[in-house]
Amino acid sequence: MSILETSDEVPTLAWRVKAKAFAANNKLFVVGATGFLFILLCAIFAPLIAPYAPDKIDFSARLQGPSWAHWMGTEKFGRDILSRVIYGAQTSLIIGTAVTFIAILIGAPIGIIAGYFGGRLDTLLMRVSDVFLAFPPLLLPIAITAALGSGLGNAMFAIAVSWFPWYARITRAAVLRIRTEPYINAARAMGVSHTRIMWRHVLPNSLTPIIVQGSMDFGFTILAAASLSFIGLGATPPMIEWGLMAATSRSMFLDAWWTVLFPGMAIFFTVLCVNLVGDGVRDVLDPKHGIKE
Repeated sequence: MSILETSDEVPTLAWRVKAKAFAANNKLFVVGATGFLFILLCAIFAPLIAPYAPDKIDFSARLQGPSWAHWMGTEKFGRDILSRVIYGAQTSLIIGTAVTFIAILIGAPIGIIAGYFGGRLDTLLMRVSDVFLAFPPLLLPIAITAALGSGLGNAMFAIAVSWFPWYARITRAAVLRIRTEPYINAARAMGVSHTRIMWRHVLPNSLTPIIVQGSMDFGFTILAAASLSFIGLGATPPMIEWGLMAATSRSMFLDAWWTVLFPGMAIFFTVLCVNLVGDGVRDVLDPKHGIKE
């Protein structure tokens, strides 16, 4: 074996050792990541995995309990619940990704501008954010969705608008620490524009808390959207969404419990897995979090 080949293997071995050590110390992260990967694969390969078409109506099989033919039973139109839960994973992942992205897209620039320039502009932007934070978590999305009209798109926008202040505040806190660093002062002394400094230097060094918060919020956005769908302000038929599935079957919960239980369990499992992954991401990107005095 040549020296070159040996030197190439050293980083690979070091990476494997670190990966094994992290997996050993973060077993819950491994569990969450495995569960989330399972959900992701179900969403991607839903047409191949689902035993039935999700919209196939069969009144002769309506409200059948779990069986070998229908593992999660059927609902009031005879549609297979397992197939609909699998297809619902697509909607839930789209919701989590879209809402988190929109909230970051609104909140991060506000936080960067407020933290970088400070002064009255900082005070103004933070007071505006405080107005949104003054509302209970679901009250503002309910009000916005009720004003715009029910629908999954309006629900996602409403949730993002109500959550962007958290990203604005987190980003501002990171920028307040970064703006006094020597490399920022050096860039100002060289005549680099404020826009370029914020884009090339401030933003990249502020991404860690944003990524950690986004990974933690991903699951809660799915839960919030399911809550809006459950009260009739989110997804609407014929869209397949777990909260909507539970809402349309809640009146028959006592007689056909499976119609509500399995969509609810899908929401619970997804949120749990995403939160476990978020905890692991926080431990990796924020090592000080795990340090005890």
